[in-house]
Amino acid sequence: MFLYSGSQIAISPDTKYFAVDWLGVEVTRATLGIIGMGRIGYKVAQRARAFEMKILYHNRNQRRKEEEQAVGAHYCEKMEDLLQQSDFVMLVVSLTPDTHKMIGKKELGLMKPTATLINIGRGAVIDQDALVEALQNNVIRAAALDVTYPEPLPRDHPLLKLNNIIITPHIGTATVQAIHMMAEEAIANMLAVLNGQHIPSEVFPK
Repeated sequence: MFLYSGSQIAISPDTKYFAVDWLGVEVTRATLGIIGMGRIGYKVAQRARAFEMKILYHNRNQRRKEEEQAVGAHYCEKMEDLLQQSDFVMLVVSLTPDTHKMIGKKELGLMKPTATLINIGRGAVIDQDALVEALQNNVIRAAALDVTYPEPLPRDHPLLKLNNIIITPHIGTATVQAIHMMAEEAIANMLAVLNGQHIPSEVFPK
């Protein structure tokens, strides 16, 4: 939000000066709560470590101690504990019956009023009606969504009218390099199946 609104101020034809008391929120040494500490969630933790962030995570299974220690992550068995303590909450989960609307009015109410909710998983893991209400009433400070439901949102959707949210068009992997790696991974999996070998990226391991 700070970056987006700052850009708008910088390019606006009405801007005559930059306010000196226009301040954002520091990431360094803030608490990041990661919900879904799979491969992608762990990569996020590795990057957050560079900002000296305190990292909490909630996952179906606790990661090995050496993996936790490598990124300084602390396991929260209860998601509620993570929500109450985090300055930034990042959702990195796939959409399943268990994760559908896992963040609703109750969960948003547990978060700090200064917290930011980030979703890079799937849109439907958040109850978007509850998120609209939370953002309108300053239950949380802000949200950043790379995913929504549907995609794109209807042009009259209330989320598009708020000034404390950033929405991007599901571009978390939208780089030339990432697309090439995804294609190579898909080919490697297909060849493994055809040759009766172990599937490198099996979604539901036997």
